[in-house]
Amino acid sequence: MKKFVSTFVVLLVIWLFLTSFNLSELIVGLLVSIVLAGVISGLVDYELDLSVVYKLPLFVVVYVPVFVYKMFLSNIDVARRVLTPKIPLNPGFVKIPVDLKGNVGKLTLANSITLTPGTLAIDADEENLYIHWIDIKGKNEEDYKKYVTGTFEKILGRIYK
Repeated sequence: MKKFVSTFVVLLVIWLFLTSFNLSELIVGLLVSIVLAGVISGLVDYELDLSVVYKLPLFVVVYVPVFVYKMFLSNIDVARRVLTPKIPLNPGFVKIPVDLKGNVGKLTLANSITLTPGTLAIDADEENLYIHWIDIKGKNEEDYKKYVTGTFEKILGRIYK
């Protein structure tokens, strides 16, 4: 039943994004979503966690501003490096341990790292992210974690428990 409801909600949200909001289209969307959810809910491999409704405001109010700020700082750093070629680079790959347990939290962290200039999430396993970093700072994994994922992971840990 949870897969049916999850599939129905996803299909209905997609329908609402693609149409205008009048009563007849809403009724058709509800009916089509119910029928399609009944047909394909046995084939899907996901279930929506309804706690996302409570997590979304925290994500928008806390995480997004921090991410935008970090992205701004990274853009300035990369622009400085491009405009001032004398700034030394220390590029390389680092392994960073991740404390997040859920796949959505890890995916959000990896995407945030990739969207921040100067870093690129290359791979992930159960406990680690593998990052290409334009200027490696620190000597060990804990130092790397502090510079690259520290702030992001603290906030995401509260959102994706």
